[in-house]
Amino acid sequence: MRAFALAMLLPMSAAAWEFSSSPLCTLAHQSERTRLEITYDPAVPEYRLTVDLLTEQWTSSETFGMSFRGGRDITIGTDRHEINDSALTVSDTGFGNVLDGLEFNATATAFTASQSAQVSLAGAAPAVRKFRRCARQGPPTS
Repeated sequence: MRAFALAMLLPMSAAAWEFSSSPLCTLAHQSERTRLEITYDPAVPEYRLTVDLLTEQWTSSETFGMSFRGGRDITIGTDRHEINDSALTVSDTGFGNVLDGLEFNATATAFTASQSAQVSLAGAAPAVRKFRRCARQGPPTS
């Protein structure tokens, strides 16, 4: 029975949303197919979103978007992204719509013209709130 209980916990912990404040404010989540990471660097100041496909590479695309569903639906897009093999990265000085999408919805879908990757937002809200506080206050200094 204990082995069954432990086995039930392992997939949930592997798919958890994680927050760290060192060295930068970082919000991360990994599923079987995708790793999503947002950092905030107060020295720049800049937010950086990386969507890493773990099983394939992103193909070239003129646009990138994210669609959030399940609460406060919103779709956002940009042509200011970079693709480097399996990693697609977007940087900006403001990420309010992205953070709102992550905090107040059930799923997020990162997409280009020919590819998409869906991420569950179950359990994301507490980590997003910690990330927001860190971005406002800055990561702790040594």
